[in-house]
Order: sequence, then structure tokens, then C-alpha cells
Amino acid sequence: MSDYFQVATATETRAEAVDLAQSAVAARLAGNAQVTGPVVSVFWHLGEQGTGEEWRLLLFTTADRYADLEAHLLKRHPWSNPQIIATPIVAGSRECLEWLRQSVDAAGSTPLPMTRSGRVAGGASQVSVDR
Repeated sequence: MSDYFQVATATETRAEAVDLAQSAVAARLAGNAQVTGPVVSVFWHLGEQGTGEEWRLLLFTTADRYADLEAHLLKRHPWSNPQIIATPIVAGSRECLEWLRQSVDAAGSTPLPMTRSGRVAGGASQVSVDR
């Protein structure tokens, strides 16, 4: 099993996705999050096919923190049965994965921050939003 996960969900509005991202990062359940959208979603709901516009939320965490992140998302998500999918991260730069591990460390240690270029530098965990 992988030690790291990319976790995906979606919301109806940008504000809801950003709120979930900020609360998960603030609670150290995710090292960072990305909000993209709007995206078009095609789905089955209550026996009928539907199409809607949603905002996609990706969160990055460790296997040790996944269950707590899932519980957090389920508690705070505006939908009663949101899709929450965890995909294993099978490879990544050593520095980035170490930063991610430190970012979600339950002990609350200060992680090595990452710059927008993906290098370790000064700063804090971040939430990025694609406009």
C-alpha cells in the first residue's frame, strides 16, 4: 500500500470547495489542496442520469491521515453522500513527499514549505485555486 494519497471530491460551488480545502489543510489532514473548475460532471442520481457543473477538490495526504480526512470531509461536505476517492501516489520527489508527511504530522511540527516551483523553501502549507 502507498504511504501517500491524492483524495478527490467535488462540490456545487467554488466557495464550498475552498472552504473544505482550507479546513482540511488547517486541521493538518491534508498538506495542500487544489480547487479546479468548473467541470462538467455526468452521473446517475436517484435513478436518473444527470449532468451538472461542479468544482473539483484534490487534497494530498498520508495513509495514516486518510481516515481522519475522510471523516472530516463527510462531516463538512454539503452533500449527504459525496464521492470521496483516494488514489495512491506511487512515486514523487523525495523532498515533496517528505514535506507532505511533515505537513500532516499529527504532532504539529512545522513542515518544510514548498514554493510554487515545487522546491522546499520558506512559507506555509498552501491551498491553490485554479481560476
